[in-house]
Amino acid sequence: MDESQGLSSQSDDSFQHRRQQIEPIYNAFICRFTKQIMRDPVTLENGQTFERESIENWFSGCKENNKKLVCPLTLKELKTSDMIPNIALRNTIEEWKARNEAVQLDMTRKLLNIGCPETDILQALEFLQHLCQKNISNKHIISNADLIPMIVGMLKISNCRVRCRALETLRIVVEDDEDNKEIMVGGDNVNTIVKLLSDEQPKVREEAISLLFELSKSEAMCEKIGSVNGAILMLVGMTSSKSENVSTVEKADKILGNLENNENNARQMAENGRLQPLLTLLIEGSPEIKVSMASYLAELALSDDVKIFVARSMGSSLIDLLKSDNMQSRVASLIALNQISSCESSAKILVDQGILWPLIKGLFSGSKQLPMQFKEISATILANIASSDCDFDSIPVGPNHQTLVSEDILHNYLHLINNTGPTMECKLLHVLVGLTSSPIAKAGVVSAIKSSGAINSLVTFIEAPQQDLRITSIKLLQNLSPNMGQELATSLRTTPGLLSSLIKVVVENITCTEEQAAAVGLLADLLERDIGFTRQMLEEGVFEMVISRIRMVHQEDPRGSRFVAPYLEGLVRVLSMLTFMLPDELKVVSLCRDHDLVGLFVDLLQVNGLDNVQMVSAFGLLADLLEKDIGFTRQMLEEGAFEMVITRIRMVHQEDPRGSRFVTPYLEGLTRVLSRLTFMLPDEPKAVSLCREHDVAGLFVDLLQVNGIDNVQMVSAFALENLSRQSKILSKLPEMPIFHYFSKQTVVTGLCQVHRGVCSQRDTFCLLEGSALPKLVALLDHTNEKVTEASLAALSTLLDDGVNIEGGVAVLREVEGIKPIMDILLEKQTDNLWRRAVWVVERLLRIEDIAYDVSGDLNVSTALVHAFQHGDYQTRQTAERALKHVDKIPNFSSLFLHLLNTPNLQGYR
Repeated sequence: MDESQGLSSQSDDSFQHRRQQIEPIYNAFICRFTKQIMRDPVTLENGQTFERESIENWFSGCKENNKKLVCPLTLKELKTSDMIPNIALRNTIEEWKARNEAVQLDMTRKLLNIGCPETDILQALEFLQHLCQKNISNKHIISNADLIPMIVGMLKISNCRVRCRALETLRIVVEDDEDNKEIMVGGDNVNTIVKLLSDEQPKVREEAISLLFELSKSEAMCEKIGSVNGAILMLVGMTSSKSENVSTVEKADKILGNLENNENNARQMAENGRLQPLLTLLIEGSPEIKVSMASYLAELALSDDVKIFVARSMGSSLIDLLKSDNMQSRVASLIALNQISSCESSAKILVDQGILWPLIKGLFSGSKQLPMQFKEISATILANIASSDCDFDSIPVGPNHQTLVSEDILHNYLHLINNTGPTMECKLLHVLVGLTSSPIAKAGVVSAIKSSGAINSLVTFIEAPQQDLRITSIKLLQNLSPNMGQELATSLRTTPGLLSSLIKVVVENITCTEEQAAAVGLLADLLERDIGFTRQMLEEGVFEMVISRIRMVHQEDPRGSRFVAPYLEGLVRVLSMLTFMLPDELKVVSLCRDHDLVGLFVDLLQVNGLDNVQMVSAFGLLADLLEKDIGFTRQMLEEGAFEMVITRIRMVHQEDPRGSRFVTPYLEGLTRVLSRLTFMLPDEPKAVSLCREHDVAGLFVDLLQVNGIDNVQMVSAFALENLSRQSKILSKLPEMPIFHYFSKQTVVTGLCQVHRGVCSQRDTFCLLEGSALPKLVALLDHTNEKVTEASLAALSTLLDDGVNIEGGVAVLREVEGIKPIMDILLEKQTDNLWRRAVWVVERLLRIEDIAYDVSGDLNVSTALVHAFQHGDYQTRQTAERALKHVDKIPNFSSLFLHLLNTPNLQGYR
């Protein structure tokens, strides 16, 4: 038989290099039945030798078909089916195979070379796969022959088929073989494989991930894979990839699952967004690993969403660790919770899971139970939690169902502040800053501070050497000042040097710091609550320094420091306190003039990007100055500042007041400033010209529509009152040609029925022109009495002396304004509004038909009688005239006498 014929069906027959043999194949090696080399030869009773499996199948077929047992070769009957193992032949065949495989391995070594043809390399790799699959012990032959590094070398060939076959071969070689996996640990083998995870060819990536999955079953290999730069990053990326097939994604996830028990790998996974392994080690690892994982968690830059996830999934477990007796576990928990609690939402989750009591218990325990450095972490966590908007007044803490703001707990807390070092003091003060930022929690803190007298010790931190401690204490005092202004002021005054230290912080630093911004905010609060501080600062020349600082800071770029804006705002607030002393202190007026405060405030109105400064400048300062000294109004008029104010109002009026919390007060302040111009109209022709040029009356009419900003509507209506009073002066008859005086008398048309001349909104400020009247009448029904009063004041100018009252009543009828005015008289909301209503009603009753209508309304008559009885002198006179108007109607006198005879009105007789 031909030597190659018996091997034609074997899997390695296709290799060219298998033909290189040290001796031929002997016929005795071939099973005469299967025509293949025998693995387990057996001999029958007739001396014929076959492969055991094949002859057993033959005998089974004979029995199933009820045939005699015959030899498949001779077809002669056999007496028995006994088979004798031919051990000698089997050993000979195995020796022959070993000798030939040695030759083939040698050829494989030669072919695993970058310079060899692709087909030869592929055949060599396929031979190695066949060798391993034929017998698992052959894997050691491959490793002993140092072929593994050579196979890895094939991964560097650019040919895709070679790389895929090499990866597949390596997977087969290391599968279930720890020794070969250990060989793979050495050199840059793993690094080479990891690089193929980013190969352009999907098939290469699939084979690379399959090989890594097999390798990752070894603990030593897990450490090695994790140590390769970028390996875990690429694996994490593949688990969420949309371009990889499902099998590749699943294997990448399984690899990470095998790697995650390694401490360093868990760190890298956390860094690349796969946080669960680190959290698992944090809860289930050894005490040392717990501390290590917690420390690393603290270093990670976690997003708020991740912090919330950790709080929800691991918060309870971390809190349980915090309660444990193992110090290392408690420390690990504290470190992790410090990171998680820095997000408000996650802090609230931790509160719901019961973190408060373990934290407080740890803070109040002795140093042996929890070292001071970890108490500082506890205080930081508590400060994070206190800054959230939890309802601490209703969250039970401890076995006695107290709360975080219970007096006993706060007393212990305040005691702890006075018996620790600066770092701990700062952390504890941060907690109080957070609590006092909530109105509900603040009440408990204020009560505890008052009952313990702790305010005297808290103010001393203003002079602490540590800047962080000073800043935190100033923030706390600023939060307390609305509720403890007097106690705080007294403590600052009676403690030598404290107020000077606070002022020093405000005015002496060259740059704008957080400490300065906080200090000037506190100083402004104190001045607003105790005018004695204002006088003291005035006497000590502090305001001059504040003015100097404002001018200096005003020159800086507000974008240069995030503290410039709050610092400048605080300085302006401090300076604004001068205006409250204007009526009583000539020195203040002198100071305002000497330092040109009006000019300074006007400059501040132009500070772009500092809405707070603009608002405070307009509302808290400039408006006050103008209202208290008309000389400053004249100065603004002369310097052209009102034109800028008008421009700013028009600009701000276009903005959505919901867009910024400063739009409303800023617009209110600007409106107050502009309204002062209308008080100068009788004496300043320049003011009249400016109002005409910029249609100021029309601007104030537009501002009447600013819904939700009562002060703007009120000030605008009062300004329209001032403007409207000038209409009777400014309204003139049109000039007639000279020949008109020699002709017959002609009727002039187009005149204002109230002012008897030519009127317009822009030039004579007439309310009848434009849309002022309907808007003013609508405001008579406003919920704010001050807005109603201002609107009534503006409308009353249509019934003033020197105008055509009948015409005024007529236009009020046209806009349906009579009834709302009568309703105001009946409702008697405020004394001022009531007095104005009595005056207007008396003017209305001068018209007979209105008097006639009112005579039948007992409520109006009663209201006028009440005014006649209880009003001041002028109101009583006005009410008397009104009653006389009504008395012109028949039978009203008898009605009036009847009213006066009633028991409640006997005083009128």
